[in-house]
Amino acid sequence: MDLDRKLPLRSHLVEVRKRLISCVVAVLVTTAISAAFAKYIFRILESRAENINLIYIEMTEMLGTYFRVAFISGIVLAFPFLIYQFVMFVRPGLNTTERRYLYVLLPSAMLAFAAGVAFGYFVLFPPMARFLITFGSDIATPQIRVGNFVSLMVRLLFGLGLCFETPLLAFFLAKIGVVTPRMLSKYRKFAVVGAFILGAIITPTFDPINQTIVALPLILLYELGILLAKLARRKEKRRT
Repeated sequence: MDLDRKLPLRSHLVEVRKRLISCVVAVLVTTAISAAFAKYIFRILESRAENINLIYIEMTEMLGTYFRVAFISGIVLAFPFLIYQFVMFVRPGLNTTERRYLYVLLPSAMLAFAAGVAFGYFVLFPPMARFLITFGSDIATPQIRVGNFVSLMVRLLFGLGLCFETPLLAFFLAKIGVVTPRMLSKYRKFAVVGAFILGAIITPTFDPINQTIVALPLILLYELGILLAKLARRKEKRRT
């Protein structure tokens, strides 16, 4: 009996190790590729902030930032493969219906993440950077460190990319019966408060305008998640 319990656990650990090794190798390869284009990635990030000249004040700062950009870009490039490895790992624990829903939602999840990144890059970051750079510029001359700039961009874009997954997550969880539209509607007030808290975390400013620019789409995404959850439960009831 004890031996029967140990064997599945051991097989799971072997599977985890195999998937992790594959993910690490994939990220290393994509990071090496990204390192060759890191200079152009810097230019793309910098183009969204007008009248900014990045500086570095430590000897190792630029080198560290360069490889940080390459590593983050490598993760983004390897993201579809990482998701694939995760899906293959959880696949045995899902039934046929849940697997079908998961496979259908995967492309949409990629598009939703890309939409969040695009929203942060094109819509949110330019006014936020303008506010941060011009605020107090009559008192002191802004000199932006390249490491601080990259950290801010990564936190903003990655955070919004994840937040844009909310409707799909709500749809999937409602489809498999984990949540209900009524449950999501019940916690709407908490979601609104959470949206503004996330807005404060994602945007490192005390400016309520920038925080609201982030919070409003998050609230709309939550409402869209409720609608998709209702659609998921309605289709499920028709089948039963």
